[in-house]
Amino acid sequence: MYTVPDLRAHGGADAFLRGCASRAVLDLLTNKWVCLVVGALRPGTLRFGELRRRLDGITQKMLTQTLRDLERAGLVHRAVYPSVPPRVEYSLTPLGRDVAGLMDGIRTWAESHIDDIRTAQQAYDKKAGEELQPV
Repeated sequence: MYTVPDLRAHGGADAFLRGCASRAVLDLLTNKWVCLVVGALRPGTLRFGELRRRLDGITQKMLTQTLRDLERAGLVHRAVYPSVPPRVEYSLTPLGRDVAGLMDGIRTWAESHIDDIRTAQQAYDKKAGEELQPV
């Protein structure tokens, strides 16, 4: 039987281990709004209002929190310009641009396979419903 080695002692990470710090990164990256914000910023710098209009359905509170989380993680740069009212722009950092391709790949895969997923879900629900029917 093969045992997966614990690589943390050698400077590695193993997200399959409950104490691995990389799980926090996975938690951040698997948030749908994170994926969409990173994708929206990939072409270039946007202001808060532009981001909110691009991300249909996101609340102001959720966008604010998502941008803070991304800035804290070093994926997004927030630039404040002195004006009345203050102008704030958001852009991807080099680290954010690095993960943007992955995020775009996930989003593109989801968009192109939605029909397959829905068909599978309907088949599963139908089968589950038939199994619950009294004989």
